[in-house]
Amino acid sequence: MNGIYIHIPFCRRACNYCNFHFSVSTRNKNDYIAAILKEIESQKNYFNKDNHQEKTIIDTVYFGGGTPSLLLAEEISQIVTVLNLYFEIKSNAEISLEANPEDLTKEKLREFKQIGINRLSIGVQSFFDEDLQFLNRPHNAQKAINSIIESKEVGFNNISIDLIYTIPSLTNGNWLRNLEIAFENKIPHISLYSLTVEPKTPLAHYIAKGKCKAIDELKSNEQYQIAMQAMEKNEYIHYEISNFCKKGYYSIHNSNYWKNQSYLGLGPSAHSYNGISRQWNIANTTEYIKKLLLGETAYTEEILTITQHYNEYILTTLRTIWGSDLDVIKNTFGTAYFNHCTKIATKYVQEGKIVINNNCIYLTNTGKLFADLISMEMFC
Repeated sequence: MNGIYIHIPFCRRACNYCNFHFSVSTRNKNDYIAAILKEIESQKNYFNKDNHQEKTIIDTVYFGGGTPSLLLAEEISQIVTVLNLYFEIKSNAEISLEANPEDLTKEKLREFKQIGINRLSIGVQSFFDEDLQFLNRPHNAQKAINSIIESKEVGFNNISIDLIYTIPSLTNGNWLRNLEIAFENKIPHISLYSLTVEPKTPLAHYIAKGKCKAIDELKSNEQYQIAMQAMEKNEYIHYEISNFCKKGYYSIHNSNYWKNQSYLGLGPSAHSYNGISRQWNIANTTEYIKKLLLGETAYTEEILTITQHYNEYILTTLRTIWGSDLDVIKNTFGTAYFNHCTKIATKYVQEGKIVINNNCIYLTNTGKLFADLISMEMFC
């Protein structure tokens, strides 16, 4: 399966925790779209470099950011139209759009649906105003709920929301209530992220200056466990460390990342992977636009070694419900990698953090709290 990711680097406001590439100015939006269209043409053979005659079939398209919902529907449509010139987007392709509640009017939702968007990922983050104010989000709790209700009324059934835990203002009781509100609104897909302190963000500055409490790791673990229990009780499938869904509502695009499928990233800071190499675009919108409009290359490419492939396989698959397949590790990477992996896995089986079933390695609920540490120990 092949996917295409389009990075939209514009936001209304800088959230104090975010370290993604974005700009709060849209003055160069038209030039940015022109550059994206140029990049689409220049990367038309990315998946199929040996056969320039046939269009590559695309299973998923994902507009991420930044805030893609800041664009007009006609601007999104323009990008999709040009994608169709150079790729074959399947008729039943999953086409996702990340959106913020403050952008979603009924009229705009109808327009998004009319141009083929069939999955919304809404950046709710919390249903409590004090949390949203702490995060410097531009919407309030009521607008978050309204955006979900109106999305459903327009006909969007495949809806995901993001929620953030470990916010200093967020009590365990309010965190559980956040989840309950999502359940009450019958959200089929929920992504949960612990608030993290990224370098050079306002949040990092506030903590360094003593204006904000440091992130409490114990609270993070507590709230994650509260979420796992509530999700299980409400029959959500915990299919990836941060992602939960009702049956049939996996994010196909993101699942393909975790299954090591190929994807093309378009736009500043976007990454691509084709099974042989990885490439990443320049993380500067102005420079990205300049290079693309001049017909220059805007990315750096790296051919992956077998060790990098192995580490990538462990990092992505161990996070998921599908686990890391020991047969794949042995047959693809060789005996040395297999022996190293099984040695580390056996240690964590004894600690109750891993189980091995049908020759696949899976994290237990306890192990999910240590996913990064376990993956790093399995790396070569």
